Amino acid sequence: MIGSLQTRTKGDKVIWAIVVVLTMMSLLVVYSSTGTLAYKLSKSTESYLFKQFVFIAIGLIIIYFAHKVNYTIYSRVAVFIFLASIPLLLYTLLFGTSLNEANRWIKLPIINLTFQTSDLAKLGLFMYLGRQLSKKQAVIKDFKKGFLPLIIPVAIICLLIAPANLSTALLVGATSLLLMFIGRVDLKHIGLVVVAALIPIMILVGVAAAYYDKEEKHSKELPAIMQKGRMGTWVKRVQGFMYAGKEETAYQVQQAKIAIAKGSWMGLGPGNSESRNFLPHPYSDFIYAIIIEEYGLMGGVFVLFIYLAFLFRCIRIFKQCPYAFGAFLALGLSFTLVIQAMANMAVNVNLFPVTGVTLPLISMGGSSFLFTCLAIGIILSVARNVEQSEQPVVIPEEEAEEA
Repeated sequence: MIGSLQTRTKGDKVIWAIVVVLTMMSLLVVYSSTGTLAYKLSKSTESYLFKQFVFIAIGLIIIYFAHKVNYTIYSRVAVFIFLASIPLLLYTLLFGTSLNEANRWIKLPIINLTFQTSDLAKLGLFMYLGRQLSKKQAVIKDFKKGFLPLIIPVAIICLLIAPANLSTALLVGATSLLLMFIGRVDLKHIGLVVVAALIPIMILVGVAAAYYDKEEKHSKELPAIMQKGRMGTWVKRVQGFMYAGKEETAYQVQQAKIAIAKGSWMGLGPGNSESRNFLPHPYSDFIYAIIIEEYGLMGGVFVLFIYLAFLFRCIRIFKQCPYAFGAFLALGLSFTLVIQAMANMAVNVNLFPVTGVTLPLISMGGSSFLFTCLAIGIILSVARNVEQSEQPVVIPEEEAEEA
């Protein structure tokens, strides 16, 4: 059976192995961290284990079929997916399901599954960027012909995502600029975008500092104009990171630190987490802290190593791919997954303000999990075609004798 799977699955075998390792770890950690959630909703932890198993099974099927598709087809559908994501993002902002004052999801009828439209937008954007970078190489240094066709789509997607999910918009923007840098876009053009993006970030940091009472260690009330939308949440998260006050975000980070401290070097063992009863969202946003608590610092380093190995293999695909679109496509999708993973881990160890991004392939399943699997399937599609292009052409003996 293993031999049959090896013949049916093509592409980078190391990436396939990484997917298996991360999904198996996901089963263990999600099962361990959903006890409190199951108690609150009067469900069994086994129901969440089964749900995660189903998501993993569907995800592996998506990877398999996506890697069987020739990656050049993704170039043809890239424009359609990108354009379709714009009205979907607008609809989500106006009529989407609201959670914590943020409209990030739309509920799909019949199957009753919430769908985060930013996941589709990210996938469509990086497919479109790969297509544009491959086509614009001859004029890539030109501002109007090379740079504007790249930065305008990035700006549109980021501006539509930002009101409900600022952290995701920043990660998408940073990943896009990194891909443009590798695609030989002029550094001065990238620098202008960085400076423009830093202005609102510095304003946010300034507001957070101005409306925080250091003596009383609490956030001051913001003016009414600043309390609209997610501004208040952003300010509190920055304050929680800067001052470690008594805000909810600081509480999350404090509980994550407790979990990490309890884990020490070797951890408490699988299923023995104590902080899962106190840490908000231990099965998604703060699942990395649970991993360290149960498997120790060694387990945390192992997870970090796995993501770096995934990035290394994708860079290898980028170098070996003979066509620019496939190279940029694999690199762009790998960057967005690895940078998201690094952001999640940085939040858990208090190196970054609380963002709400999940740990790819490990956090509890949802639409984000399935889109992650689709992205990996597309990367493996590129790897499969690279693998086939490197295979020597075998000439039949009869033809060789004639030659």
